[in-house]
Amino acid sequence: MAKRLAALTLALAAATPGNAFLYWTHPAFSGTPVTGDEPGVALPLLGANPKEKLANLVWSLRAGLNVAALQCQFSPILKTVSNYNGMLRQHGDELKATQATLLAYFKRTAGKNWQNAFDQYTTRTYNGFSTMHAQMGFCETAADIGRDALGQRSGQLNQLATVRMRELRNSLVPIGDAGLVMPQYSAMLPTGSVMAVCYDKKGREKACKS
Repeated sequence: MAKRLAALTLALAAATPGNAFLYWTHPAFSGTPVTGDEPGVALPLLGANPKEKLANLVWSLRAGLNVAALQCQFSPILKTVSNYNGMLRQHGDELKATQATLLAYFKRTAGKNWQNAFDQYTTRTYNGFSTMHAQMGFCETAADIGRDALGQRSGQLNQLATVRMRELRNSLVPIGDAGLVMPQYSAMLPTGSVMAVCYDKKGREKACKS
Protein backbone atom coordinates (compact mmCIF):
# COMPACT_ATOMS: atom_id res chain seq x y z
CA MET A 1 0.00 0.00 0.00
CA ALA A 2 2.81 2.38 0.90
CA LYS A 3 4.50 1.68 -2.43
CA ARG A 4 1.26 2.47 -4.31
CA LEU A 5 0.87 5.78 -2.46
CA ALA A 6 4.48 6.68 -3.17
CA ALA A 7 4.03 5.90 -6.86
CA LEU A 8 0.87 8.00 -7.02
CA THR A 9 2.63 10.90 -5.33
CA LEU A 10 5.49 10.75 -7.83
CA ALA A 11 3.04 10.61 -10.75
CA LEU A 12 1.17 13.67 -9.54
CA ALA A 13 4.39 15.56 -8.96
CA ALA A 14 5.54 14.76 -12.49
CA ALA A 15 2.26 16.06 -13.91
CA THR A 16 2.46 19.35 -12.05
CA PRO A 17 3.82 22.25 -14.14
CA GLY A 18 6.90 23.87 -12.67
CA ASN A 19 5.20 27.28 -12.44
CA ALA A 20 1.95 26.04 -10.85
CA PHE A 21 1.56 26.51 -7.11
CA LEU A 22 -2.20 26.32 -6.47
CA TYR A 23 -3.17 23.74 -9.12
CA TRP A 24 -2.19 20.23 -9.99
CA THR A 25 -2.86 21.13 -13.62
CA HIS A 26 -2.90 24.83 -14.39
CA PRO A 27 -5.98 25.85 -16.45
CA ALA A 28 -5.38 27.07 -20.00
CA PHE A 29 -5.93 30.84 -19.89
CA SER A 30 -3.53 31.86 -22.65
CA GLY A 31 -4.78 33.92 -25.57
CA THR A 32 -3.62 35.76 -28.65
CA PRO A 33 -1.76 39.10 -28.47
CA VAL A 34 -3.89 42.25 -28.29
CA THR A 35 -3.62 45.86 -29.41
CA GLY A 36 -6.12 47.46 -27.03
CA ASP A 37 -9.11 47.56 -29.39
CA GLU A 38 -10.42 44.15 -28.34
CA PRO A 39 -13.58 44.15 -26.17
CA GLY A 40 -13.16 42.98 -22.60
CA VAL A 41 -9.37 43.35 -22.49
CA ALA A 42 -9.10 46.94 -21.24
CA LEU A 43 -11.56 49.76 -20.70
CA PRO A 44 -12.36 51.37 -24.06
CA LEU A 45 -10.89 54.83 -24.63
CA LEU A 46 -12.99 56.53 -27.31
CA GLY A 47 -10.91 58.38 -29.86
CA ALA A 48 -7.61 57.05 -28.52
CA ASN A 49 -4.64 56.87 -30.85
CA PRO A 50 -2.36 53.79 -31.02
CA LYS A 51 0.04 55.18 -28.42
CA GLU A 52 -2.83 55.83 -25.99
CA LYS A 53 -4.29 52.37 -26.59
CA LEU A 54 -0.93 50.80 -25.77
CA ALA A 55 -0.69 52.94 -22.63
CA ASN A 56 -4.14 51.70 -21.66
CA LEU A 57 -2.93 48.10 -21.96
CA VAL A 58 0.16 48.74 -19.85
CA TRP A 59 -1.83 50.61 -17.20
CA SER A 60 -4.40 47.81 -17.09
CA LEU A 61 -1.68 45.20 -16.66
CA ARG A 62 -0.13 47.25 -13.86
CA ALA A 63 -3.54 47.57 -12.18
CA GLY A 64 -4.12 43.82 -12.43
CA LEU A 65 -0.78 43.03 -10.81
CA ASN A 66 -1.51 45.65 -8.14
CA VAL A 67 -4.83 43.95 -7.35
CA ALA A 68 -3.01 40.62 -7.17
CA ALA A 69 -0.53 42.13 -4.69
CA LEU A 70 -3.49 43.15 -2.54
CA GLN A 71 -5.72 40.09 -2.86
CA CYS A 72 -3.37 37.14 -3.28
CA GLN A 73 -1.43 37.36 -0.04
CA PHE A 74 -3.24 34.24 1.21
CA SER A 75 -0.51 32.39 -0.69
CA PRO A 76 2.91 33.92 0.13
CA ILE A 77 4.62 31.46 -2.22
CA LEU A 78 3.17 33.40 -5.18
CA LYS A 79 5.19 36.49 -4.15
CA THR A 80 2.66 38.84 -5.76
CA VAL A 81 3.68 41.71 -3.46
CA SER A 82 7.43 41.47 -4.10
CA ASN A 83 6.80 40.87 -7.81
CA TYR A 84 4.67 44.00 -8.04
CA ASN A 85 7.07 46.18 -6.09
CA GLY A 86 9.96 44.86 -8.17
CA MET A 87 8.08 45.72 -11.34
CA LEU A 88 7.56 49.30 -10.12
CA ARG A 89 11.29 49.69 -9.57
CA GLN A 90 12.37 48.01 -12.79
CA HIS A 91 9.82 49.64 -15.10
CA GLY A 92 9.26 52.91 -13.25
CA ASP A 93 10.27 55.16 -16.15
CA GLU A 94 7.95 53.38 -18.59
CA LEU A 95 5.08 53.52 -16.11
CA LYS A 96 5.58 57.26 -15.62
CA ALA A 97 5.52 57.77 -19.38
CA THR A 98 2.44 55.57 -19.61
CA GLN A 99 0.64 57.63 -17.00
CA ALA A 100 1.62 60.86 -18.75
CA THR A 101 0.15 59.53 -22.00
CA LEU A 102 -3.14 58.64 -20.29
CA LEU A 103 -3.36 61.99 -18.50
CA ALA A 104 -2.83 63.75 -21.84
CA TYR A 105 -5.65 61.65 -23.31
CA PHE A 106 -8.11 62.60 -20.58
CA LYS A 107 -7.10 66.27 -20.73
CA ARG A 108 -7.74 66.18 -24.46
CA THR A 109 -11.06 64.36 -24.31
CA ALA A 110 -12.59 65.45 -20.97
CA GLY A 111 -11.43 69.06 -20.76
CA LYS A 112 -11.83 70.62 -17.31
CA ASN A 113 -13.22 67.32 -15.96
CA TRP A 114 -10.08 65.39 -16.90
CA GLN A 115 -9.07 64.61 -13.29
CA ASN A 116 -12.49 63.18 -12.44
CA ALA A 117 -12.52 61.22 -15.69
CA PHE A 118 -9.07 59.77 -14.95
CA ASP A 119 -10.07 58.90 -11.37
CA GLN A 120 -13.18 57.08 -12.60
CA TYR A 121 -11.11 55.26 -15.19
CA THR A 122 -8.64 54.17 -12.51
CA THR A 123 -11.38 52.95 -10.15
CA ARG A 124 -13.15 51.00 -12.88
CA THR A 125 -9.87 49.48 -14.03
CA TYR A 126 -9.05 48.28 -10.52
CA ASN A 127 -12.52 46.96 -9.80
CA GLY A 128 -12.47 45.13 -13.12
CA PHE A 129 -9.91 42.74 -11.62
CA SER A 130 -11.81 42.06 -8.41
CA THR A 131 -12.89 38.42 -8.27
CA MET A 132 -13.80 35.80 -5.71
CA HIS A 133 -14.86 32.63 -7.52
CA ALA A 134 -11.92 32.85 -9.93
CA GLN A 135 -9.40 33.86 -7.29
CA MET A 136 -7.18 30.81 -7.66
CA GLY A 137 -6.75 31.16 -11.41
CA PHE A 138 -6.28 34.91 -11.25
CA CYS A 139 -3.67 34.77 -8.50
CA GLU A 140 -1.73 31.96 -10.15
CA THR A 141 -1.72 33.74 -13.51
CA ALA A 142 -0.90 37.17 -12.07
CA ALA A 143 2.02 35.66 -10.15
CA ASP A 144 3.43 34.13 -13.33
CA ILE A 145 3.01 37.38 -15.27
CA GLY A 146 4.63 39.29 -12.41
CA ARG A 147 7.67 37.03 -12.59
CA ASP A 148 7.70 37.51 -16.36
CA ALA A 149 7.65 41.30 -15.89
CA LEU A 150 10.78 41.08 -13.75
CA GLY A 151 12.47 39.20 -16.58
CA GLN A 152 11.75 41.97 -19.10
CA ARG A 153 14.27 44.70 -19.76
CA SER A 154 13.34 48.24 -18.77
CA GLY A 155 11.04 49.78 -21.36
CA GLN A 156 9.57 46.48 -22.56
CA LEU A 157 6.57 46.22 -20.25
CA ASN A 158 4.36 47.25 -23.17
CA GLN A 159 5.41 44.12 -25.05
CA LEU A 160 4.47 41.97 -22.09
CA ALA A 161 1.08 43.69 -21.85
CA THR A 162 0.43 43.06 -25.53
CA VAL A 163 1.24 39.36 -25.24
CA ARG A 164 -0.29 38.46 -21.85
CA MET A 165 -3.11 40.92 -21.15
CA ARG A 166 -5.75 38.64 -22.66
CA GLU A 167 -4.44 35.78 -20.52
CA LEU A 168 -4.82 37.85 -17.37
CA ARG A 169 -8.41 38.69 -18.34
CA ASN A 170 -9.16 35.06 -19.15
CA SER A 171 -8.02 34.07 -15.67
CA LEU A 172 -10.96 36.00 -14.18
CA VAL A 173 -13.35 33.35 -15.50
CA PRO A 174 -13.90 30.54 -12.92
CA ILE A 175 -12.44 27.26 -14.19
CA GLY A 176 -12.25 24.04 -12.22
CA ASP A 177 -9.27 21.80 -11.74
CA ALA A 178 -8.71 18.10 -11.21
CA GLY A 179 -7.62 18.94 -7.68
CA LEU A 180 -6.43 22.08 -5.94
CA VAL A 181 -3.15 21.74 -4.13
CA MET A 182 -4.44 23.81 -1.22
CA PRO A 183 -8.27 23.96 -1.34
CA GLN A 184 -8.42 25.38 2.18
CA TYR A 185 -7.49 28.74 0.67
CA SER A 186 -11.02 29.05 -0.72
CA ALA A 187 -12.26 29.97 2.75
CA MET A 188 -9.78 32.85 2.92
CA LEU A 189 -10.70 34.69 -0.28
CA PRO A 190 -11.38 38.42 0.13
CA THR A 191 -14.65 39.99 -0.92
CA GLY A 192 -15.80 43.47 -1.84
CA SER A 193 -14.42 46.16 -4.11
CA VAL A 194 -10.74 46.71 -4.65
CA MET A 195 -9.19 49.87 -3.25
CA ALA A 196 -6.09 51.20 -5.00
CA VAL A 197 -4.02 51.45 -1.83
CA CYS A 198 -0.79 51.03 -3.78
CA TYR A 199 -1.53 54.07 -5.91
CA ASP A 200 -1.95 57.52 -4.37
CA LYS A 201 -4.50 60.22 -5.26
CA LYS A 202 -2.01 62.10 -7.40
CA GLY A 203 -1.47 59.09 -9.61
CA ARG A 204 1.95 58.22 -8.23
CA GLU A 205 3.07 54.64 -7.69
CA LYS A 206 3.97 53.51 -4.19
CA ALA A 207 5.09 50.19 -2.81
CA CYS A 208 2.46 47.81 -1.48
CA LYS A 209 2.76 46.60 2.07
CA SER A 210 2.50 42.91 2.76
